Amino acid sequence: MAAPTLMQCLLAISLLSFTAHAQLSTTFYASSCPNLQTVVRAAMTQAVSSEPRMGASILRLFFHDCFVQGCDASILSRSGGEKSAGPNANSVRGYEVIDTIKKNVEAACPGVVSCATIVPLAARPGPNLLGGPTWNVPLGRRDSTTAMLSLANQNLPPPTSLGTLISLFGGRLSARDMIALSGAHHAQARCTTFRGRIYGDTNIDASFAALQQQTCPRSGGDGNLAPIDAQTPARFDNAYYTNLVSRRGLFHSDQELFNGGSQDALVRQYSSSPSQFNSDFVAAMIKMGNIGANAGQVRRNCRVVNS
Repeated sequence: MAAPTLMQCLLAISLLSFTAHAQLSTTFYASSCPNLQTVVRAAMTQAVSSEPRMGASILRLFFHDCFVQGCDASILSRSGGEKSAGPNANSVRGYEVIDTIKKNVEAACPGVVSCATIVPLAARPGPNLLGGPTWNVPLGRRDSTTAMLSLANQNLPPPTSLGTLISLFGGRLSARDMIALSGAHHAQARCTTFRGRIYGDTNIDASFAALQQQTCPRSGGDGNLAPIDAQTPARFDNAYYTNLVSRRGLFHSDQELFNGGSQDALVRQYSSSPSQFNSDFVAAMIKMGNIGANAGQVRRNCRVVNS
């Protein structure tokens, strides 16, 4: 099963209930773990320095966590099998980085900070360290005691037309949120996730398709990697949107955002205004981070539910 694109993850997120969480606060750990954010950022700085792709990988792990039961760290748990779900197996990465951060946080503040708090905090520095924005993360989430393999397999609708994508979002995440969050498509993608686009789509720049075909043959080479943003692969910026305007979107679902439909104007706006993209991306990230209920425990080990 091919790994889902970020667009598919966002669709799945939209199927979850959106709930306001009065108990979440940007200062939740101000007294109990005052150095929390410094500890997390230091570990992420080291991880991104060693592998720039890791910033986007942790961001994607955060998306994949939120789309199943809400942002509850269920993807990290060995119980329930979410890691082995088709959309996650051999696709989601960065678990070891989260383990390292948890170890460092536990050394500073044992038994206080949940893994469901660490994941969104770890997702924040990636874009910023690569030139993108930063934001205040609502803190205080609890770790789930369950994980759902079936939901992880079911909650990823296939990419379809733009109208269908928008309608699936309902009232939880707006079309504008969808477009802004899609700008996180950076780093690299496996051949199997974009082969259909470069050999089958017609709304693609011919020279771009030919270039990608050098890396991704019609058969074989499923794991071959190509940059999602060939212009600035190690930067978090608005080049994703300029690529779409030039018909150089790597994924079919991405190019649907700019294909003669209702969101063309917004894509053009983001392509010419980095500041507007950054502002909307931050707002959408905060909104997405509030999806799902907030109940459970503070795991001692992010991969194991406390007994």
